[in-house]
Amino acid sequence: MMNPKLKIIEPEGIFDKNKATEYRQLVNESLAAGSTIILLDLQKVTFMDSGGLGGLVMIRKAVIEAQSQLFLCSLNEQIKILFELTSMELVFNIFDNQEAFQQKIINP
Repeated sequence: MMNPKLKIIEPEGIFDKNKATEYRQLVNESLAAGSTIILLDLQKVTFMDSGGLGGLVMIRKAVIEAQSQLFLCSLNEQIKILFELTSMELVFNIFDNQEAFQQKIINP
């Protein structure tokens, strides 16, 4: 059963400042609709630049301000390196994949 408070968003392709702005709007709409848990599944993201990372930080800020939770999963090697170089792996809640997220957060 899907948790009605959970919103899974699956960006694709290059995640840059413009894409991040698009997804921030989508996250804001989800929060306004009552979602309390946002999962960004980055499995289909091929590349993320600093603008995309900055956008993720803004998304995180919006989610926290809405007293909700943000999780990320399925980061590729390039995104993992970007997160490590910027210490963002310490800031975000990251899971290997949706299954790991579901087991830990939705159905512990």
